[in-house]
Amino acid sequence: MLIVALGLVLMGAAFIYSATSGRLLTDSLAWYQERYVKQLFAAVLGAALAAAICLVDYRLIARWSLVLYWIAIGFLLLVFLFAPVAGVQRWIPLGFINFQPSEFAKLALICLLANFLSRPLNELRLPAVFVKALAMMLLPFGLILIEPDLGSAIVLLPVGFAMMFVSGIPWYYLLRVIGLGVSVVGLTVADVLFAPESLQFVQLEEYQKNRLRVYFGLSFAPSDATSEERRTAERERSKFSYNIEQALISVGSGGWAGKGWQQGTQNTLGYLPRGVAHNDFIFSVIAEEKGFVGSIGVLALYGLLIFSGWRVACNARDRLGKAMAVGVVTLWFSHVFINIGMNIRIMPVTGLPLPLLSDGGSSVLCFLLSIGLLENIYIHRRSYWA
Repeated sequence: MLIVALGLVLMGAAFIYSATSGRLLTDSLAWYQERYVKQLFAAVLGAALAAAICLVDYRLIARWSLVLYWIAIGFLLLVFLFAPVAGVQRWIPLGFINFQPSEFAKLALICLLANFLSRPLNELRLPAVFVKALAMMLLPFGLILIEPDLGSAIVLLPVGFAMMFVSGIPWYYLLRVIGLGVSVVGLTVADVLFAPESLQFVQLEEYQKNRLRVYFGLSFAPSDATSEERRTAERERSKFSYNIEQALISVGSGGWAGKGWQQGTQNTLGYLPRGVAHNDFIFSVIAEEKGFVGSIGVLALYGLLIFSGWRVACNARDRLGKAMAVGVVTLWFSHVFINIGMNIRIMPVTGLPLPLLSDGGSSVLCFLLSIGLLENIYIHRRSYWA
């Protein structure tokens, strides 16, 4: 697990450098130097914190999980006091870096839910216990959704439900809530995409509506639009579909072995936009420069990491450790599936980072801390603690 994590961190720094240094002719030297330097700094800090976590028994961390949870909620509320960055309120500026509380809220939720769900099995069958667990999950979900950060909010749902399932919450409780959620999402999408503006019950940001229209291949123009309005709508549609179309071209043009590190034309010529190449669409950069072989290599590394985490869950000493490990593994899988899915257009674009590869200090810290938590569970798998 540690070797794979180190490999992903170094690979991430290398391709962040590649995704930004290709703009040397038009951008300042400092811009692309600071991106991968910050990534490595966050990785070193994250590794140190992960090692520190291993020194404390995870059951003691669980005892303080409620405090960690409310600290995370406090930071999520604090976000709204700061000016938006790039039009959204997701970060707390700390000078050298921007701190993203939603990343740490994921780990705080995992610790709290694991502690709450480690109670006796007969109590888990009570409806009140299920409702309380659901409320713990929905509070950070709602705050993150308001920012708005749909991707980070969505991953809390599979994490929470997976932890409830393995802990012993009755499956019929979960199926009812999941069925209700799928129905609400379906009705929401239909309402946003097909209902007239004046009759819509759900009000999303316009860019969120446009992302859904692009994903489902719908026109931006109303059915009764004039020719000029249709041309204007198609130009608007091309703005929102441009990133994903260029990402698909990047993935496909890499062939079997790729064009070589820093030789990807989609990136160096600026077709894959500067603002997304090093974070949301870093997989497209890797696929173009290292081809199918490199893409499969990335998937293999994540597969090893997720498999190792699953083995930790299977060998955990107690239900607390098992629930924590399952939460971490589900978090990893959700991020990988959604990010790579949006790079190859099987998922809508949500702005969710690829663990340890995408540019983002808060994300790197979060995932390295999650590895520290898994290592902690593994280290204490045979220890007795009062």
